[in-house]
Amino acid sequence: MNRIYLKASRVLAGVLVCLALVACDKAQSPPAAQAGLAFHPGDECHVCGMVITDFPGPKGAAVGAGGTKKFCSPAEMLGWWLQPENHRADVKLYVHDMGRSHWDAPDDAHLIDARTAYFVIGSGLKGAMGVVLASFSDPEAAQKLAHDTGGKVLRLEDIDQKLLGQAGAMSSMSH
Repeated sequence: MNRIYLKASRVLAGVLVCLALVACDKAQSPPAAQAGLAFHPGDECHVCGMVITDFPGPKGAAVGAGGTKKFCSPAEMLGWWLQPENHRADVKLYVHDMGRSHWDAPDDAHLIDARTAYFVIGSGLKGAMGVVLASFSDPEAAQKLAHDTGGKVLRLEDIDQKLLGQAGAMSSMSH
């Protein structure tokens, strides 16, 4: 009988380890997929009120305790987030990975964490109003676009309100 209990306890332990690993794997799902983010034709930009899908290029989304706020561009999202009342660590920031999306119709399956993204400014690509920031997960893809267009690669910590040129306009808009 002891062999049966020993064998059964080993099988049970193995099953528990497998369940724990499966649970850990679920925690590794892409964060944007967990947040259920998608940009729909009627969605309006949280900052400017324009219809988000009317513009080419990457979009942005901020997910926090207050819900999801969607933006027509990474620049609009970052301009909002850089305001002191919105600049919180618990807000998750997402942008489209343009290394895996078409510029005219970014794929919501390729949203990435903006805190780890590489942004190209000055590419000459058309986007929403204001500064156009092309966002990438791959530094080589960002560098290639910058090299090909005369743009410059930036990280999130390089971007401020002055660079975005929206400090005055952003502070007067409601949130």
